Amino acid sequence: MHYDVFFAISQTPVDGVLPSEATMFRNFFTEVEAADALGFDIAWIAESHLSSEVQKRHRQPVIPHWEGEVGLNVDFLQLATHILRRTRRIECGSAILNILCNGGPVAHAERIAAFLSLHGLDPAEQRRIHVGFAAGRFDFMNRAYGLVPRSPLEHALGPVLKGLMFREAAEIFVRALSGGILSSDDVPPPVVRRSSFRDEAEWARVCAAAGHDGPEIELPRRFVFEALEIVPRAYRRELLQLLIGSHEPDLQEYVNRWAPVQVFNLSITRPEVIEDTHARMARAYHPSGGAWARPYMPRTVFVFLNEQPGLTPDGRRAAAHEEARLALRAYWSALEGTIDPKKVEGAADNALVGNADDVADQIVARFHPDDRLMLWFDFFNHDADRVCANMEAFVREVVPRVEARLENRRSR
Repeated sequence: MHYDVFFAISQTPVDGVLPSEATMFRNFFTEVEAADALGFDIAWIAESHLSSEVQKRHRQPVIPHWEGEVGLNVDFLQLATHILRRTRRIECGSAILNILCNGGPVAHAERIAAFLSLHGLDPAEQRRIHVGFAAGRFDFMNRAYGLVPRSPLEHALGPVLKGLMFREAAEIFVRALSGGILSSDDVPPPVVRRSSFRDEAEWARVCAAAGHDGPEIELPRRFVFEALEIVPRAYRRELLQLLIGSHEPDLQEYVNRWAPVQVFNLSITRPEVIEDTHARMARAYHPSGGAWARPYMPRTVFVFLNEQPGLTPDGRRAAAHEEARLALRAYWSALEGTIDPKKVEGAADNALVGNADDVADQIVARFHPDDRLMLWFDFFNHDADRVCANMEAFVREVVPRVEARLENRRSR
């Protein structure tokens, strides 16, 4: 089993305390340096843009009840430079890079090529960056960059428009990084079909806006450009791993026409979807990446581990469950403005919660022995010392228990 760490750098009040931006970044570097020393494989860093506090003033705020800032990392590549300078072995991953905003897919591809050209100057350098890319979670971030409906037809598409923009951007992004000359004419224009919509009424509105009711409707391209090629050209491609942040099976397979693109997985995904993805990607994964393997789809999971001294095993279990309840309650309340006990309970069931024995049992029961776990220790927790202690307890106490349980299973 493979163990990574996820960092949110989310500046939210916890127990009435809102850390400063400087404190947030100092805590992050303390934690990532500890993760490196403990032997975690990849540090995945959330990326966000623009103030979530200010967006609450919008006519249609996306997260009207969120307090503080969703995230302070607005530039994964700049942060990765600092991480790689401060650490010895851990690699860096974006969780997740929005390739629509901040200049679009061509700009992001060229920035990555420039970063890797500098990062790879030392021929002994082997650490990779893992670029998870998607369309961005919150639309207020995209709207500021002009990613809005441009016509009555695009207005009629509703949420489908964002998926169409991302499909177009994903192909441009992957092909630009794969090298060679590319123009927007080389990329198929966006197309919508009845299958893109939940019911006939939605499709009828789209057809009315388009002025016809054929089996599919072609839209103008979002990204239009003449022939180009990104520079630098000669960056070390072996230091880059791409992961697509989409649950669309067709798109996961489509981008693998040009490069080996793995799959960035969310925290709550049905087991049958996980297994179907592995089966499909075993057939579709680009051959230059070798055979598909389970670690190529990291599994995000909350961790509420309590191995604090002075408590009995039962006391640690109870304390961990209370920590999980409070953190998840605050999270869902901030995102939705209401508290849904069933949703909180479901998220807690998906998390790893308890003392070291509990967490080891949960990992063995829920995950395949070859899975890659993206462990989220700093979830609504600004106590860097406690976060580091939890990471250390995971490595020292949980991992050996997991290995022993898996060995017992194999020997039966």
